[in-house]
Amino acid sequence: MAERKVMVGPRLRRMRLERGLTQSQMAEQLGISASYLNLIERNQRPVTVQLLLKLGQTYDIDLQRFAVDDEARVAALLKEAFGDPLFAKGDVTHQDIQDMAAASPVGGEAVFALFRAYRELVDNALNLAEGLDGANRVESVAALRLASEDVQDYIQARDNYFPDLEEAADQLWSDAKFDKEALYESLRAYLADRQGIKVRVLPFDVMEDTLRRYDRHGRRVMLSEILSPEARCHQLAYQIALLDRSELFDEVVDASGLEGGETRRLLRIALANYMAGAVMMPYGRFHEAVKALRYDIDLLARRFGADYEQVCNRLTSLQRPGDKGVPLFLVRMDCAGNVSRRLSANGFHFARFGGLCPRWGVHRAFRTPGETRSEFVQMPDGSTFFTVARLVARPGGGHRVPAQQFVVAIGCEASQAGQMVYADGRQPADADSALKIGVNCRLCDRLECNRRAFPPLNRRLVIDENHLGLAPYFFT
Repeated sequence: MAERKVMVGPRLRRMRLERGLTQSQMAEQLGISASYLNLIERNQRPVTVQLLLKLGQTYDIDLQRFAVDDEARVAALLKEAFGDPLFAKGDVTHQDIQDMAAASPVGGEAVFALFRAYRELVDNALNLAEGLDGANRVESVAALRLASEDVQDYIQARDNYFPDLEEAADQLWSDAKFDKEALYESLRAYLADRQGIKVRVLPFDVMEDTLRRYDRHGRRVMLSEILSPEARCHQLAYQIALLDRSELFDEVVDASGLEGGETRRLLRIALANYMAGAVMMPYGRFHEAVKALRYDIDLLARRFGADYEQVCNRLTSLQRPGDKGVPLFLVRMDCAGNVSRRLSANGFHFARFGGLCPRWGVHRAFRTPGETRSEFVQMPDGSTFFTVARLVARPGGGHRVPAQQFVVAIGCEASQAGQMVYADGRQPADADSALKIGVNCRLCDRLECNRRAFPPLNRRLVIDENHLGLAPYFFT
């Protein structure tokens, strides 16, 4: 498989200017010609592995972060921003957006941050106008939404990979000598022996709407009986992570630069959940199984005592340098189209506002419980992906509190689909006849789509009372 070309021009130029170096001076320090450096800075040449290593040795930079190609991600953010009706009278083209993203990814992110703040203000104003339970409730809801988005952005920027937490999980296995065939009992014994904490599984009518509670003073963890065995195991691993690695989480949170009490607390919870997943599915052993089973999620779930969604989340974190898995994006959606979790990868990006494309097969997974749906899809820019989706359920409280249902989907570039068992039997030509989808209706320019719910934000509608077509909207 060919390596992806790494274009770092704007970042390299910004780093050079921050150090007060001319192109000639930096070129001399790196042992390359000034003309070659100039081509790299203008993104007319990719940076080689050897040059990346030289950059790391010469300037003491984090190569993993430096080599991340942000251009496609920032371009997707800018497309969403400039598709808003606010810019309807402008003429910002696709090429303009690509140029802005290439010239300054940091500047592009700043523009989107302004757009997001504007959208939040608009949402708050609309909520106030509709009289939603008073101003205090509106403000708290907006703050919580922003906090969760900030945490998702932080995780996304790190490709959902935290080496310190992986190391902590491996160290826990080494110290505790867990039994992989009886992990739940091992975790329970660890809490009792090392922390003096008892684990009790209590009836639903006692726990009611609480699934897990840690009683600090009583030194006990209480779990609801409605939790599945996989969820019980995860919750014990989560509690151990919080108790044993609290200082590590504090260090990561402090280094994140995130502000606000809600945001920082949400990040701690996310980090503890990440480590719990790493405890249940240790990186080395899990990745070996992933390669051997070719991403068969059901078999991986059975081997590691995890559920479908837990495995999907873990698959997205296989980003260890020198031992990476297939870069995967992930989305979790409810039956109303609300996206509650998203991770982008390899040019597949999700809109912050609005739902998903109605043509995408993830929606049909709600009609086929227990069935894994897979398909090739193609975005308007021609990039093609292979996606796998399935309906999953979270426990409810019996007849009066029905279970929650979500569709969890993962995907990769079409060129890497052969590494997944779900692509077996598909011909290479399948990718050429992929289902044509978009980000969502507001951000899609496909003229022929008959599933469109809304016209695109950046196109002019054509209204003709004498014509009715398959597509609900016509535009120029």
